[in-house]
Amino acid sequence: MSESKRTYKIVISGGGTGGHIYPAIAIANEIKRSLKDVEILFVGAKNRMEMEKVPAAGYKIEGLWISGIQRNLSKDNLLFPVKVISSVFGSYKILKNFKADIAVGVGGYASWPLLYTASKMGIPTLIQEQNSYAGVTNKFLSRKASKICVAYNGMEKFFPGDKLVVTGNPVRKDIIDLDTTKSQALTYFDLNATLKTVLVIGGSLGARTINQSIASQLNTFKEKNIQLIWQTGKTFYKSACDQVNALNLSSVVKVREFIQKMDCAYAAADIVISRAGALSISELCVAKKPVILVPSPNVAEDHQTKNAKALEKNNAAILVSDSEANNVLVSRAIQLLGDEEAKMDLSRNIGAMAKPYAAEEIVRVIRDILKISDNVH
Repeated sequence: MSESKRTYKIVISGGGTGGHIYPAIAIANEIKRSLKDVEILFVGAKNRMEMEKVPAAGYKIEGLWISGIQRNLSKDNLLFPVKVISSVFGSYKILKNFKADIAVGVGGYASWPLLYTASKMGIPTLIQEQNSYAGVTNKFLSRKASKICVAYNGMEKFFPGDKLVVTGNPVRKDIIDLDTTKSQALTYFDLNATLKTVLVIGGSLGARTINQSIASQLNTFKEKNIQLIWQTGKTFYKSACDQVNALNLSSVVKVREFIQKMDCAYAAADIVISRAGALSISELCVAKKPVILVPSPNVAEDHQTKNAKALEKNNAAILVSDSEANNVLVSRAIQLLGDEEAKMDLSRNIGAMAKPYAAEEIVRVIRDILKISDNVH
């Protein structure tokens, strides 16, 4: 069979949060654009959001019975060894039936059993490490990985240097092609073009501390004539709506459980308040938005704080710790809104860290591993 007629079979594994799912979909979209004869299969964790989001993006997905280890003693922890064995056997069956040429791991629960099993079967693997501080799983998987695509320089302290490729993190196409004007975006959210706008995002699952900090200061925003686009996540959504309605603020505070059109949200915003997940930071770099980062303390190896510090040291973001957010977050946001010079500096510096073509770079690495020449499309 000639190379041009070959169908390449690529498995992409990972998920759990939007921070893993959306980069994975961006990679898949670029694979499809770059290679005509290709079949893509996603592998996720059963009952996690990828099982809904991936099919919505037009891709097939298989689920593994796997989850993380909880911090407290729970039934899930007692079942963890059983889940590990089940997910390894499940991975073997999926890889064998699909006849995978390569397995790509983007992080999340399903990533490690799939990549571990692939490496045992002699299938090439690629790790996409999104954070500035590598997790235990990816460090373990890196021993057998063909290549490791990273978003930050200096990752040699975690991984073999000869396997590293600095690509950045893949970002949704609508944010790379951010051509929505501010006036169009404000119209989309039904906001006032004469007022300054703060975008509040806590990641795809929401952020309790950020939500509580905003909720407790809604009257302050009202007094200062500041309007909000507020993504709360599912858990806090009803409470936020009730508080906004009780204060009669629905004309200037737009509450969303989840924002579909992030390009409009970024275009409308004068400044952004965000968690410091890898995807959020990569999007903010591409969107060139002044940002206050509030890292989540409830993540492995405290990697969000390390992500935020990597920006803070370049004067590309303001860092407010989760523990001090209730006291200072809103006052810092109001201060930044009024400081045009600081906003310009932050915008310029965060924009200089953008890597808008990360998906293309990662697909180039996949092609190299599979020895697919550039004239095969």
